Amino acid sequence: MNPLILSFHNYLKFQKRYSEHTVRSYSDDRVSFFQYLQSVFGTTDLKEIQPAYIRSWLASLKDQSVSSRSINRKISTLKSFFKFYLKSGEISASPMGKIISPKSGQRLPSFLKEEDVEDLFSRIVFPEGWKGETDRLILRLFYNTGMRLSELINIRENQVDFSKRQIKVLGKGNKERVIPVSPELVKEMKTYQQDKRKIFEKFDDTHLLVTQKGGKLYQGYVYQAVKHYLNEVTSLKKKSPHVMRHTFATHLMNHGADLNSVKELLGHASLAATQVYTHNTIEKLKDVHQKAHPKA
Repeated sequence: MNPLILSFHNYLKFQKRYSEHTVRSYSDDRVSFFQYLQSVFGTTDLKEIQPAYIRSWLASLKDQSVSSRSINRKISTLKSFFKFYLKSGEISASPMGKIISPKSGQRLPSFLKEEDVEDLFSRIVFPEGWKGETDRLILRLFYNTGMRLSELINIRENQVDFSKRQIKVLGKGNKERVIPVSPELVKEMKTYQQDKRKIFEKFDDTHLLVTQKGGKLYQGYVYQAVKHYLNEVTSLKKKSPHVMRHTFATHLMNHGADLNSVKELLGHASLAATQVYTHNTIEKLKDVHQKAHPKA
């Protein structure tokens, strides 16, 4: 890797503390841009890159029907990239100053209806044995805490405080937050821990959730498990752990939760990321108004 590129990579990973997924996305966007630059404009020094070169790349993406949302992410990548080299003195001006991001319509998060969640935990029969017990607890944790997939698989046993009924979660940027949990979920987690020690001779005793072989859970397992059970209760196109996170937030908002409180529970850095759930609440109010108001 070019030393300049490596320094930017390390900046994202160790100073910004972005996740592996985010660092990889930045890298993919950067590679895509420089491949285009090479193919259209030839070998170009960092200092020679003009706003017109970037606009040309963005136009090519638009021609390929890349969404405005994705294009905005790529613009954000390049802004961070050139800002880093501006600060380090490698360039004297950023070519991103004259680049305008395209407007993109706000996409409302997908979420389960409350009756779908009721079906999930009352009607759906989970398999006998360790798989069923694990799958049920995975879904319980997602719906009761709104945590991210990476946060769930990394829950350590010592992060669960049964007496205080709370879980300490390590989120993005290694930021800790504490999430309260219900007495019912506390009981399920206690039973799960006890059963783990009865069933397995050797197992991962550091992390709360383990596979049928006693090893730490991995993302693919959780994703497939969630998708399988959501298929049983909803016709949503998206059926992923993040849908459960959206469901947690939306149901809280629909029942009058304070926006700042939901922000803290989700571990969002700013209110802007949380405010999308108010749109879901407004959609529900519109539906109620249309059905109940005589002049609607």
